[in-house]
Amino acid sequence: MPTLTPDVDVHRADDRFATDLGWLDSKHSFSFGHHHDRANVHHGVLLVSNDDTVQARTGFDTHPHRDMEIVTWVLRGSLVHQDSTGTTGIIYPGLAQRMSAGTGILHSEKNDSWTVSGDAHDEPVHFIQMWVLPDSVGITPGYEQLEIDVELLDGSLTTVASGMPAHSDRSAIRIRNEHAALHVARLQPGQSVSVPEAPWVHLFVARGSVTLEGAGPLAEGDAVRFTGSGGQRLTAVEPSEVLVWEMHATIAD
Repeated sequence: MPTLTPDVDVHRADDRFATDLGWLDSKHSFSFGHHHDRANVHHGVLLVSNDDTVQARTGFDTHPHRDMEIVTWVLRGSLVHQDSTGTTGIIYPGLAQRMSAGTGILHSEKNDSWTVSGDAHDEPVHFIQMWVLPDSVGITPGYEQLEIDVELLDGSLTTVASGMPAHSDRSAIRIRNEHAALHVARLQPGQSVSVPEAPWVHLFVARGSVTLEGAGPLAEGDAVRFTGSGGQRLTAVEPSEVLVWEMHATIAD
């Protein structure tokens, strides 16, 4: 691996690409859809980090994916996932979910949980959807979800999704990339965690506000891209939730 120049690059929430379709309010940390900036297409192996709010009774109709590991993390509300493998699941806060597109998969994501169970509601669903490249193309499509809410109670960085051998004994969903892991922390005011040390790290403030050692305040929707860095303390100013990708590989530009 080449020697990396340490860098801490802060990206503010209001600088993200935005898609507003009425039923969908989506903010894109990287190029996505018709939004394209050749200088902003990925960090490490993370290609997509979309901050989505979907209104009730609406959502993404059935559409295809191929050769991608897709992790969905719900912050508020619930999201119904259905795919061509026959899987149907309701994703809600504290439930980690991964879909491996592999050789090809069709799926839909909608804010209509009452079609599966429970009563109808008008609450939007707010979630972060993240895509990373798998180590190998052409794998068998698959789906996994895991309740991880209890592990988040102690305010530490909890490994939510990983393909790294070092995390094989942790209660996390598995992704088909042995160089990447997603960690999540729910922090109360004054609680701190350390940013993992890795060649590439992506920090996203999904909820609340925090202070990053050496960089200052970060608000909801802000992100930080670390290159050849890590170890900084991250401290909550108010109840907050942060998503941190630790990556030991990148995509050739």
